[in-house]
Amino acid sequence: MKKYDTVIFDMDGTLLNTIDDLKDSVNFALVKFDMPQKSLLEIKSFVGNGVFRLMELAVPQGVKNPNFDNVFSAFKEHYSLHCNDKTRPYDGVLNLLEDLYKKGYKLAIVSNKYYDAVVELNELYFSKYISVAIGEKEGISKKPAPDTVNVALSMLGSEAEKSVYIGDSEVDIQTAKNSLLDFICVSWGFREKDFLKKQGATIIVDNPVQISDILR
Repeated sequence: MKKYDTVIFDMDGTLLNTIDDLKDSVNFALVKFDMPQKSLLEIKSFVGNGVFRLMELAVPQGVKNPNFDNVFSAFKEHYSLHCNDKTRPYDGVLNLLEDLYKKGYKLAIVSNKYYDAVVELNELYFSKYISVAIGEKEGISKKPAPDTVNVALSMLGSEAEKSVYIGDSEVDIQTAKNSLLDFICVSWGFREKDFLKKQGATIIVDNPVQISDILR
C-alpha cells in the first residue's frame, strides 16, 4: 500500500519555467514609467510570494512610489498577454505527471501566481492530468498560509497525512509545514540548493524521475 495518494505541486519553478516571461513583463512595466530594469537573477529572488510582492520589490520605493499602482497594472496587462511566450514545462515534468496520473494519484496545483494565470497555464499544459489548479485571489490567504492547500485537499477529497507537497522555494517549505504535509523540494527552480537546505529542505531532487522513485 502506497504512503501517498495525493501530490500537490507549486507551479512557477516547479512545473513551469516562467521566469523569462515574468522578467519581460516586469521590465516592460518598469521601462514604461522610466524605472531601471531588473536582471534575471533579481527577478528570481523576487518571486514566490505572488505578483504584488514581485512588483513591490521591483519598483523603486515599492508601494510608496506614487506610480506603483500604474506600474503594477501595466505589468498585469502585459503578463496576461505574454505569460506563455517563453514559458515551458521543465524537462521530464510531463512524463512525471503522466506516470503519476496513470498510477492513480490525485494531482493539484497550488500557486501564489494570480488565479487567472494559474488556470490558463494549467489548461495549456497540464489539464489532461490536473483538474484542481488554485492561484492567488481575494478572500483566501496565499501561501505560506495553509488555506489554498486545504481548499485543494477538500476539492480532491484527500487527507493531509496521505498527501505530499512539491515546490522549489522557502515559501513552499513553509507552506508544507503549515499544511502538515510532507515536502519534496526540487533543485531546478528559482532557488539555490544550499539556500534551500538552510531553509529546512531535507529531501531535494534534481530531476522529476527521482520524485517517482521517492513516492514509490
